[in-house]
Amino acid sequence: MLTISEVVEEIGVPMSTFYRWRQLRKGPKAIKLPNGAVRIRRSELERWIADLEEAA
Repeated sequence: MLTISEVVEEIGVPMSTFYRWRQLRKGPKAIKLPNGAVRIRRSELERWIADLEEAA
């Protein structure tokens, strides 16, 4: 599972862009852990990227 920092570094967007995508429900699905931390599964990030490629 990836942190938000790891995801934004990997896809090359600013943190603010990622949070805006989360608000608009346009980014990869995230999991909020009981301690409040947010994580993204690697498989979900790869699926999301593949969906973007198909739509392009």
